[in-house]
Amino acid sequence: MRGVFSRPVAVWIAASLAIATPLCGQQEPDTFRWVDFHSRPQPQSQKDQDVIVWVTRSLDPAKWTAIREIGVEYDAALVVTTLRTSPQSSPDADTFTVWHVSLTSHVVAPLLSGANLRWLDWMHFLNDAPPEPAALYDNCIECSSQTFFTAFHYDFPSHMWAARWMRGGQGAPVWGPNAPDGVVLTQVYAAIPDADGREFVAAWRHLDYGRQKPPEDFVYRYDLEPVSHLDRTQQLSGKDAEAIKQRLCLAQDSGSGLARGQDSSLCLPFEKRHPERKPVTTPPANNRGQSVPPGPRT
Repeated sequence: MRGVFSRPVAVWIAASLAIATPLCGQQEPDTFRWVDFHSRPQPQSQKDQDVIVWVTRSLDPAKWTAIREIGVEYDAALVVTTLRTSPQSSPDADTFTVWHVSLTSHVVAPLLSGANLRWLDWMHFLNDAPPEPAALYDNCIECSSQTFFTAFHYDFPSHMWAARWMRGGQGAPVWGPNAPDGVVLTQVYAAIPDADGREFVAAWRHLDYGRQKPPEDFVYRYDLEPVSHLDRTQQLSGKDAEAIKQRLCLAQDSGSGLARGQDSSLCLPFEKRHPERKPVTTPPANNRGQSVPPGPRT
């Protein structure tokens, strides 16, 4: 059984009920467009209708309940499907899969799967490349879930969509589950702009073991290598880690909407403190304790 609802109907249902919405913020490239699901009784253009039919047929062998979004760039579609275990299940319990779907053949490839997909603003990781759609998601539902960050890009050599910082089937971990008993875990993450305008994502995990042993800090930077354009994950230490900690804590209003943990105890030492202005009680320098009353009016 491939799905609970009829496939064509499910496409329209997913579009009207989807929690995630098309991205805003930094302008998406001219070569990319979101397929219009929302016009009734059919999309605004025949081109969009053709894409929906093509994608639906290409994904027919896969296991999904509804198509949530379709983004098109050049000859490939970035597609999000959801899976609902039964018609009685809550939409909050849906899982999702992001797919690459070729628009010149029926070749499809799953990019990642998870729960609670949250689209972010478009992010600019390279100066000589277009911005990319970015997202947060969790690895499970109703569990001690871990939150991951990723971005999607069109790979020209392969004519395929791909996900960034993938390892073990998941993106970059930015927020983890609770620590073991006796250990206090504090976390901070944010998107941070570089001096040259590029963006990267950093995450800081602080483990406090109490009297067992000294605390540990793990600071990671997720970016793209400027020359090769390959995904890069760096664990920072020393002065590099300290500099990123400060920038993480001061990222109260990340331009991409990606920031969490800035209100934690970790960031207290980095707060911008403005000293209270005290009233001036000393006399001016030229005051010699003398005054001359005004003379009579003439």
